[in-house]
Amino acid sequence: MPYLYRAPGPQKHPVPKDARITHSSGQSFEQLRQECVQKGVLFEDADFPANSSSLFYRERPQIPFVWKRPGEIVKNPEFILGGATRTDICQGELGDCWLLAAIASLTLNDNALARVVPQDQSFGPGYAGIFHFQFWQHSEWLDVVIDDRLPTFRDRLIFLHSADHSEFWSALLEKAYAKLNGSYEALKGGSTIEAMEDFTGGVAETFATKEAPENFYEILEKALKRGSLVGCSVDIRNAAESEARTPFGLIKGHAYSVTGIDQVNFQGQKTELIRVRNPWGQVEWNGSWSDRMAFRDFKAHFDKVEICNLTPDALEEDALHKWEVTVHQGSWVRGSTAGGCRNFLDTFWTNPQIKLSLTEKDEGQEDCTFLVALMQKDRRKLKRFGADMLTIGYAIYQSPGKDEHLNKDFFRYNASQARSKTFINLREVSDRFKLPPGEYILIPSTFEPHQEADFCLRIFSEKKAITQDMDGDVDIELPEPPKPTPPGQETEEELQFRALFEQVAGEDMEVTAEELEYVLNAVLQKKKDLQFKKLSLISCKNIISLMDTSGNGKLEFGEFTVFWDKLKKWTNLFLQFDTEKSGTLSSYELRSALKATGFQLSHHLLQLIVLRYADEGLQLSFDDFLNCLVRLENASRVFQALSTKNKDKEFIHLNINEFINLTMNI
Repeated sequence: MPYLYRAPGPQKHPVPKDARITHSSGQSFEQLRQECVQKGVLFEDADFPANSSSLFYRERPQIPFVWKRPGEIVKNPEFILGGATRTDICQGELGDCWLLAAIASLTLNDNALARVVPQDQSFGPGYAGIFHFQFWQHSEWLDVVIDDRLPTFRDRLIFLHSADHSEFWSALLEKAYAKLNGSYEALKGGSTIEAMEDFTGGVAETFATKEAPENFYEILEKALKRGSLVGCSVDIRNAAESEARTPFGLIKGHAYSVTGIDQVNFQGQKTELIRVRNPWGQVEWNGSWSDRMAFRDFKAHFDKVEICNLTPDALEEDALHKWEVTVHQGSWVRGSTAGGCRNFLDTFWTNPQIKLSLTEKDEGQEDCTFLVALMQKDRRKLKRFGADMLTIGYAIYQSPGKDEHLNKDFFRYNASQARSKTFINLREVSDRFKLPPGEYILIPSTFEPHQEADFCLRIFSEKKAITQDMDGDVDIELPEPPKPTPPGQETEEELQFRALFEQVAGEDMEVTAEELEYVLNAVLQKKKDLQFKKLSLISCKNIISLMDTSGNGKLEFGEFTVFWDKLKKWTNLFLQFDTEKSGTLSSYELRSALKATGFQLSHHLLQLIVLRYADEGLQLSFDDFLNCLVRLENASRVFQALSTKNKDKEFIHLNINEFINLTMNI
């Protein structure tokens, strides 16, 4: 039977929108091309050279590769011949069928294709061995430039190629995508939806066919009519089943693209048909309806369908309308913001927290519809360094109304209102929700704590929604330092300190850093509840820097007693938040302890503190804790003094002399 052809769309292609230049030279595609034309040379891309480093990072090629330009392979190469179609996409010796399935889907949408494959290039006039493609990455479009040297064996392309050997757009597109991800090998294995999103900036939905809604046929029909990219696959139960052929000619674990759907009259009844494309270009479905298959067979034999909607409104079955979109870029950092899922209560609360205010109900509804898509960034590019996809997800809680990072106790006593269907090791997890108007806290996380990655969180809402990062503000509340106790009103403890101080300080009644080190260690080592290692000399120098009002590098007794009052409070806090009585604070316990001392810090500052003061096990000794607090308070008091002087609560202005003087003292 003939294929179901889509109606021809408009022939005009949009001018590609601005995309960020990514070439190391800082030059655009057109600038690089013109430079080569003027010099009479063919472009050679130093960023992605024609050698093995661009091919593999772990494997060694089993055959000798020869890099050749299309003009060295065929006599009259063409960029696109007779329009870009699904027959231009035949898989080579690389396990990237997921990518090819996405490219096949891309050819069904003229406008989306023209964005990824700009139409301003060919092997005709102006040819200079340079091409460019555009991909969406983490909420921005990138322009990726390549030269046209391609890996071959016996004058045939090794990887992706067209059925017509003189056509090269698909092979060059694969090379640009390999460059984006670091190498060809980085493209081995993946999910079709990943490439679909990179080709469109769209929104992904995944359906298990056995659990799909009753109107699944209509969902697919509407998706294809709106130009959405659709992929499907057959699950495997173990590695041995990978690429195993079923009796019906389907390949397990292999990515297919859905390229058409329709109804036909057969024996007086309407029969629903669907057309599925195998990127291999061979090994086809051999059941009923041949090249097309009955929709009921499709649901029975395929396990997963992935739809990439080109715009958020394509998800809605009603009239088209714009969605509101907000994007948050963030990081999970070991020791400060990599708290893991709710199973790990002690650290879960330290994850990034984003407040979502749903203010307007959907039209004629009582709830607010929104979609949350959490994407881990650059994991494919980091494969060469041993990084795998992390298992990620998110949870949504009703906000208690405070504009501050929620603590551990909140999550101990409150259940989530919604969450991602599962934590899974895919690049992106996305789900759609309906919740009553109100304020919610959204917490993206990895499943296990201490796992590091950058992420991009996109929130789509039908009506305007307001989002706020709960981790970016710095709020410092320091108490006024107490005045020294007048002589004659000192407590017994203070009298003992005075005697010890006089003994060490001598006649001038001032102590140096070395003398302070002796005094503090002598006193602190008597505290039985504090597992204590000696304070370092550098700690005592920092203390003098904080408390020395005269600027002579020594502490008078009055300055010492003010500090001793602080030290008692800080010691009690250290003991309070050392919940395991280990004699150290974990980096997560530190966050609570700092807040109790008056320091509400941004996640970035917390990361810096952990890097500076915690050991490899993310633990801080009392000496580390003391050093951290002394420097924080010193920096905060200096800032307060300078900002008051400048009549500005948020900014201070320093020249180079003042800046160096300030940083050397802090």
